[in-house]
Amino acid sequence: MADDKPKLKLVTLVVQDMEAMVGFYDRLGLDIAAADPPWDALHRSTEDTVDTGLDLDAVSFAPRWNEGWPAGKTGVVVGFDLPTRDAVDTTYADLVAATGATGQQPPYDAFWGARYAVLTDPEGNSVGLMSPIDPDRRGAPPEIG
Repeated sequence: MADDKPKLKLVTLVVQDMEAMVGFYDRLGLDIAAADPPWDALHRSTEDTVDTGLDLDAVSFAPRWNEGWPAGKTGVVVGFDLPTRDAVDTTYADLVAATGATGQQPPYDAFWGARYAVLTDPEGNSVGLMSPIDPDRRGAPPEIG
């Protein structure tokens, strides 16, 4: 069924200089949402995106949602929406078993209310798998400090 296919939803850039990156993408024409301190230095997102969005995350923040993220390293995570929480687990397991993909962040219940996982594709790119967000499963964000 077509509705069961993963949908490209999000590209996350893990960045060293948040303000420079926000300035660049603002200048390009994307509406990067403001955030309240201390989040403004750690995570910013595009506004008004219908199908695919862009997130900017500080290198210090990436390990809080991906335990396998290399410390201090910039990079890209290509994120896919999956239809259910179970689909995150089964897709992650299938890709690791069938393709030899390396798991970075095994599936877990993320603080923003989704089931989430990250693995590495055969070329070394990070690929995120995310279920729909369930507001009833939201938790406190990680400590910032």
